Amino acid sequence: MKLYNTLSRKKEDFHLVKEGPVRMYSCGPTVYDFVHIGNLRTFLFEDILCRFLEYRGFEVFQVKNLTDVDDKTIKGSRKKGVPLKEFTREYEKAFFEDCKTLRIRPARVYPRATEHIPEMVAIIKELLKKGFAYKSEDGIYFAVDKFKEYGKLAHLDRSHLKAGASGRVLADEYDKENLADFALWKFWDEDDGDVFWETEIGKGRPGWHIECSAMSVKYLTSAISDGFSLDKFETLDIHTGGVDLMFPHHEDEIAQVEAVVGKPFANFWLHSEHLLVDGKKMSKSLGNFYTLRDLLKMGYHPLAIRYALISSHYRQKLNFVLSSLDAASTAVQRINDFISRLNEADGSDNENVKDLAKEHLLKFENALDDDLEISRALASLFDLMSKVNRELDAGHISKSDAQEVISVVRRMNDVLDILVDEKDLPPDILDLLEQRRKAREAKDYQRSDELREELKSKGILVEDTKNGQRWKRIFSRKV
Repeated sequence: MKLYNTLSRKKEDFHLVKEGPVRMYSCGPTVYDFVHIGNLRTFLFEDILCRFLEYRGFEVFQVKNLTDVDDKTIKGSRKKGVPLKEFTREYEKAFFEDCKTLRIRPARVYPRATEHIPEMVAIIKELLKKGFAYKSEDGIYFAVDKFKEYGKLAHLDRSHLKAGASGRVLADEYDKENLADFALWKFWDEDDGDVFWETEIGKGRPGWHIECSAMSVKYLTSAISDGFSLDKFETLDIHTGGVDLMFPHHEDEIAQVEAVVGKPFANFWLHSEHLLVDGKKMSKSLGNFYTLRDLLKMGYHPLAIRYALISSHYRQKLNFVLSSLDAASTAVQRINDFISRLNEADGSDNENVKDLAKEHLLKFENALDDDLEISRALASLFDLMSKVNRELDAGHISKSDAQEVISVVRRMNDVLDILVDEKDLPPDILDLLEQRRKAREAKDYQRSDELREELKSKGILVEDTKNGQRWKRIFSRKV
């Protein structure tokens, strides 16, 4: 299995730093608003990565943080006139709802920044002690000129770095044109309102970057479980996030941790590329800003949205257009209909089908082994479907053959998770189906048609066959 390491700018064979689970840290949401589809694309890439690692036999211990204190959350809570905790919990809840809707598997731990201030203070104290940090009138800063490897992740030209007090950045976010010392701890001022902590290093709040450093070290190594201990630090296996976090966030994380421990922070750094909408950067001002809730209100099925956001390689920019959701709906419909059709197969034995299924499963696995080449993996699935459908048309698929193919598709689905369980219907749908069956038996065709339309409005398409009514889920909003 090869993964593209942002640090080296090349594909490398994946291996564990030490025996045990894959220790993965993923930068989670800043809970000041509903996450948008660009965020969700990154979270879905991480979901595919975790699923395929497990597919390949690894255990994965993923930590995904919740940034519930930073410039954005404080500004949002003050604007709304509610306490920070109340403000962030609303969007935290929405984030978990979105993940469940899109079938994103939960991480092992979701640490909140506000609950890890002592760990942040511990790291900052070490940085001060070692001379990598200094106090100023408005906070404590990391001195980038003291860390000679600063810029190695983003491949920056150090000759352009500003140094010391003459080039400080208090804001959490900044770009490569403003390379300067960054805030570890921000001393309280009136703009922070009631958001502050009284600590050994002063009254204030953390900078954004120190939050992830502290939480990743706490939950994925033993370094700060009982007080910060340099000799207990263990290099993480994987650190992931969107490409927009590479600089300054991930660069600063590396500097903070490695300056203290003297070891590599993470072995692999994986970044998903930007999502564009209609070829442009997503922006509320341009009217091309979408959350999951926006798309659901338009009538798109969650599995179609999931498919659309996972179906291109994570290191390629994804140009999202609404028509892509229609195409994704068709793809998901085809795959699920394929399983339904196989379940009805009752033709002659076909000795070639089992080999065909195994061959395409191998192609699927080889594609994902190559830095999660999802497009090739999906192509292997659709090629299998096309060949098996021809055999089904000819009546050359037996029940046994069909179950072999279903087993392979479900194995692929362990990674993709786009199949529905047709047995798992809510009680209200089961009741409507039973009412319609009875109406057909009683030859009450008007009531039968009414129930058909009601079921259709709920995403269930009913067909009448010689063996009785047959139903399937609808994934397209146009049906």
